Amino acid sequence: MDWKKVRDTYGHKKVLDFYGKPQFAELGILRIMERSGWQGVWVDTYRNRFRTRYWPKDAVELPPKQANILNRIREKAGSRAGCFDVFCWKGNQVVFIECKRRDKDRIRETQKRWLQVANLNCGIPFKSFLIVEWSVPE
Repeated sequence: MDWKKVRDTYGHKKVLDFYGKPQFAELGILRIMERSGWQGVWVDTYRNRFRTRYWPKDAVELPPKQANILNRIREKAGSRAGCFDVFCWKGNQVVFIECKRRDKDRIRETQKRWLQVANLNCGIPFKSFLIVEWSVPE
């Protein structure tokens, strides 16, 4: 995909180079996880979809086991708000990854609540949650 053809940037999200292809940070991190043997999705809360690549028609369904995990957390939290950006799984392990651009982004209260509910009410260990801070060289 030509970088100049990336027109829909979700309100000016930065387009990055991951393995020679234009990606948002969330999809780039998903690519890194996939190279390590994980499966996963970008939890696109902006458009309420699960994605594995650039759109527009690429939304995917979660496998039942993973959908159940997210649904349990959302039910206990009382909201979809706060879900981390990338959800990955390998066997019985799960990882939730939140992408934060250095000096431009911060953890929100909804994300703190979501993490707390996932850990305390759904039994997902804290080691299953990562925050990736990224930046673009000037």
